[in-house]
Amino acid sequence: MAVPMARNTPAARRRPGLRGWPGAGGGAQPYLDPAPEWRGTTVQVCGLWPFGAGSGTPTKGVPLGRDLHSGATVCCDPISWFQRAGLISNPSAFVLGQPGLGKSTVIRRMALGLSGYGVHPLIFGDLKPDYVDLIRALGGQVITLGRGRGYLNILDPGEALSAAKRLTGDARRALLADAHGRRLNAVSALITILRREPPTDREETLLAAALDVLDEKHDGVPVLGDLLTVIKEAPEPMRAAALDRGSLDRYRDITERLEASLAGLLGRGRLGDTFAHPTTEPMRLDAPVCFDVSSIDDSEVMLQAAALLSCWSYGFGAVAAAHALSDAGLEPERRYFLVLDELWRVLRASSGLVERVDVLTRVNRTRGVGMAMVTHTMRDLLALPTEEDRQKAAGFVERAGMVICAGLPRDEMPRLSQVVDLSHIEQQRLTEWSTPPGWDTTDATVDPPGRGNFLIKVGGRPGIAMHVDLTPSELAVNDTNKRWRQARTDSVTPGPAGGAPSSAGQA
Repeated sequence: MAVPMARNTPAARRRPGLRGWPGAGGGAQPYLDPAPEWRGTTVQVCGLWPFGAGSGTPTKGVPLGRDLHSGATVCCDPISWFQRAGLISNPSAFVLGQPGLGKSTVIRRMALGLSGYGVHPLIFGDLKPDYVDLIRALGGQVITLGRGRGYLNILDPGEALSAAKRLTGDARRALLADAHGRRLNAVSALITILRREPPTDREETLLAAALDVLDEKHDGVPVLGDLLTVIKEAPEPMRAAALDRGSLDRYRDITERLEASLAGLLGRGRLGDTFAHPTTEPMRLDAPVCFDVSSIDDSEVMLQAAALLSCWSYGFGAVAAAHALSDAGLEPERRYFLVLDELWRVLRASSGLVERVDVLTRVNRTRGVGMAMVTHTMRDLLALPTEEDRQKAAGFVERAGMVICAGLPRDEMPRLSQVVDLSHIEQQRLTEWSTPPGWDTTDATVDPPGRGNFLIKVGGRPGIAMHVDLTPSELAVNDTNKRWRQARTDSVTPGPAGGAPSSAGQA
């Protein structure tokens, strides 16, 4: 039986330390579990205000995932960080990462969250497809394009004509001029892809004059065949633009190469007739939209690039029409989140296309849209044939409001560090995330260690390392390996395919 100590003894005057009584038999605790931490808004935990410690990550934006260090929720998207939080100067994001680590998944999470804020996601060219299921789940519009599957008339001004009829004065003239310029750029871009070099200044002047003739004399929406007919008929405005000096033979010589290129866009060339017929399905302005071009085979690089550029031109035209109507007070103001995935396919298709993409990255802030560009590595941007194109492509990353990186190979770090300020620890983390899964083949569903991990960089600030976990309702629209999963399941066990994609899908 223990004998109580006297109150005046030295042992009684001692006090236990923070970990208990020291010494043998004292019961001191060598390890203390950290106190549990929770995070909430001032409305949810108003009784605890003011908080004892500040949060390390922003609380405005789409909840993307959890911080890998603190476990706190990471909220991030280019529109919220630009408009609501003021953290970035340009509402755009550039996403880099090796295949299969979740690049498209993090963009889908942004698109899903922004749709809840009233922002319409617009996918201008889905090649895999990665976004079709999500857009359908949101009740949006899926437009299918491809050989024999659907057509997109690049001379179709889309919603610009119907919107112009509702406008007057300068607003109407500006919208029609914008539509004219987009159609001219779209035709020039297709010719650039077909020739692998841009049309000459004289040829672009001829195309502009032909569009003017069509707008003045053609009934309805013209197609590429009508454009070729105008050039062949050689009306006076065309001959004046060609500077044929009164010689029809000289005119024929000047326009011969242009006629051959346009004939190649009418189903007789490598791009087929996808852009030579009336538009199959007009684009809506009041819902999420996805252009599904997944039926175009990966071997048809030129057709894929042409489809992406045509979708971008048509889609941006529709957005411009929506803004013109909202500025005039005829429609509610709408915000859009544009996704330009597989950017490398367009840049490699032909010289001169970098310039056209470069324009898009410079004006999205003034157009009132957020943008996300996705590719694999900086090598995709710096492997272009000319130094001028390489410098412009690197500017895509430099001008992005935020850069989101998944796992990247070690040799990518010097190139990325030239445009993004990465610490040694951040470079090491990105390299570790690119490590493939282990050699154990008993479980084919083992994820790579870096799948779902991302580093968000804004300027010279320290990066935010986070992990994306999908909710059960998201799993069904994030499986981009459906064919492989079905084949694997059928080869192991009969019956319907089972299993769901892991934390960050199979993007």
